[in-house]
Amino acid sequence: MIKRLEIELGGKPIIIETGLLAKQAAGAVTVSCGETVVLVAATTKPSEEIRDFFPLTCDYREQTSAAGKIPGGFFKREGRPSEREILVSRLMDRSIRPLFPDDFTDEVQIISFVLSVDQENDPDILSVIGGCCSVLLAGLPVSDVAGCVRIGRIDDKFVINPTISELEKSSLNLVLSGTEKSIIMMEGWAKEISEDAFIEATEFAFNAIGPLIKKISEWRQPVSYSKLFNPEPATVEIVEKFVNEKMQSIWNYPEKKQRNEYYIQMFEELKNQFEAEKHAELQIIFEKVLEKTIRHMILSSEKRFDGRKKDEIRPVECSVGLLPRTHGSALFTRGQTQCIASVTLGTKHDQQIIDGLFEETSKRFMLHYNFPPFCVGETSPLRGPSRREIGHGALAERSLQSLIPEETVFPYTIRIVANILESNGSSSMATVCASSLALMDGGVPLPRHVAGIALGMIKEGDQYVLLTDIAGEEDHVGDLDLKIAGTSVGITGFQMDVKTMEFSHDILKEAVIQSRQARERIIEIMNRVLDKSRPEISKYAPRIVSLKVPSDKIGLVIGGGGKTIRKIIDETGVEIDIEDDGTVSIYSSDIEKCQKAVEKIKAIIEEPEHGKIYEGTVTRVFPFGAMVKFFNELEGLVHISELAPTRVNRVEDVVNVGEKIKVKFIGFDEQGRANLSRKQALTTEEIEKEKHSLHSGLLRREPRRDNRKRF
Repeated sequence: MIKRLEIELGGKPIIIETGLLAKQAAGAVTVSCGETVVLVAATTKPSEEIRDFFPLTCDYREQTSAAGKIPGGFFKREGRPSEREILVSRLMDRSIRPLFPDDFTDEVQIISFVLSVDQENDPDILSVIGGCCSVLLAGLPVSDVAGCVRIGRIDDKFVINPTISELEKSSLNLVLSGTEKSIIMMEGWAKEISEDAFIEATEFAFNAIGPLIKKISEWRQPVSYSKLFNPEPATVEIVEKFVNEKMQSIWNYPEKKQRNEYYIQMFEELKNQFEAEKHAELQIIFEKVLEKTIRHMILSSEKRFDGRKKDEIRPVECSVGLLPRTHGSALFTRGQTQCIASVTLGTKHDQQIIDGLFEETSKRFMLHYNFPPFCVGETSPLRGPSRREIGHGALAERSLQSLIPEETVFPYTIRIVANILESNGSSSMATVCASSLALMDGGVPLPRHVAGIALGMIKEGDQYVLLTDIAGEEDHVGDLDLKIAGTSVGITGFQMDVKTMEFSHDILKEAVIQSRQARERIIEIMNRVLDKSRPEISKYAPRIVSLKVPSDKIGLVIGGGGKTIRKIIDETGVEIDIEDDGTVSIYSSDIEKCQKAVEKIKAIIEEPEHGKIYEGTVTRVFPFGAMVKFFNELEGLVHISELAPTRVNRVEDVVNVGEKIKVKFIGFDEQGRANLSRKQALTTEEIEKEKHSLHSGLLRREPRRDNRKRF
């Protein structure tokens, strides 16, 4: 039986259907907006072992057939997921995972396929909405119904569900997921909008989700699930008493490593009180009780284990110019989180080509984030970037993107490599700070610094505490991870995840203000090290010089078969790109070579000066005049009346092909052809001499042909 829901979102109908496709899945829906259609299916597998985590997998896949395209390259089928597919998969996961209870450990997989795309309505939001519906149809034990919406801001007005083309004009791209009572997830970028405008946007988005959730709720079903793990109350009581006693000494261990070692020591001591067969179960109980105890201690005392106040930032240290051969570098350390970032400047050839569902585009600013295992003191194989690394890098990149100068101002491709050397909370925000410093060190003209900070929260009932600059442990046991990056002017990037269904808009407002205060303190420290971009780029960076040529002169610069442009490249040793709009980019590591190429191109496109005398070469002869190549290979006509100071019967009496003569440029005709004069280029003496030569019969003459017809 086919069921259908329809709701208007931002003036566009969202249609959700089930019962036609993928009927063997536990729950499957199609979600469409315009001509964009996604299929989202949820399946589940009962847990057969005791776990201390929820094995949820969300996968989003784009098949180019949805856009009527065949994949480029040698392989004609989709391969590993692209960065965009990974980011949308994370968007789905972070919107759906908090809906499940802590003790639910069955395997759940949610897959979204893009079946059709119209180039205007992005399938990412539709996939999140489809995921929220599919878990309801699958009868999974979600605590509430959730929805998702995107908000733009065009001409200072908020727009619900903006199209891709509308987002290009927007100063905000906010994706927000939530339930009827709580915000669950946020992600996006902004162009330095104020905190007040950001808070207003989140409230606008939260209210926009309400009607969507109400509609989706029609498919909610009563569910129940069996708990695989049911510890004995007596065992739990023993563990709680033991942990409470031991945790009174935790204030003596302010360092992360010290506390970890103390927790291990606690568990080893606890194990001695139980038989070996209970140790696996005991491990889970111990970790849950420990987490609960840590939360209670921080919440009740508003004191943190490392000695900080709730709104205090760890010590911050910055330095720039560490790496001699990179084009820019910086080290940013905040407590036990440390990032080293390096900047590489490249040419237009280095831009990343993005070819997927949408029109092929290029990307000139890239940030790649790496999280090696040694940064947390662990060992593990080095593979390709994980989903987490892709997500953190994208957040930092979005946070800096709006400050990157336009290509017309700074015509370089920019790549940042950010390596996390130590991690104990919010390495992505450390990446933003390190990258901002590295960009300025590399001479990229940023108007001001970008910095970021992460906030956490612990909440029990109506009591809560917001923690600035959360450490890894506080992130693990807490209910919130809110990252906000921005400048002294406003917000540029943000990402938020929660583990509670009780995160209100009032708490968010308080957290945003607390975040700004911390960000301003960090920017002040960064400015002490480097408060503006260096005036020159590194001597190891390529030099790029750009100039604009008239579109009708492009062919002249290129020459027949590329002959002219190749000649310039060979003579100067540079690389040259010419765009269709006449933008010429010249690349070389030697600025003098670039300038030589510029001079040669300017000489080609420069127009002759009216009334100026040039030396030219006769290329063709006609009965009405001679064609002369002069000034930068330009050809002009010397009419027979402009050849000599006296009457000329035959052009060949004065000039022949290959002869070099002086000509005066006297303008262009209506068709843009150059007109020249030989007689106006002659001096008074040359005129008199030529008249005398003609009178004396010294000018070359050939026998006059008698063309009269004879009968």
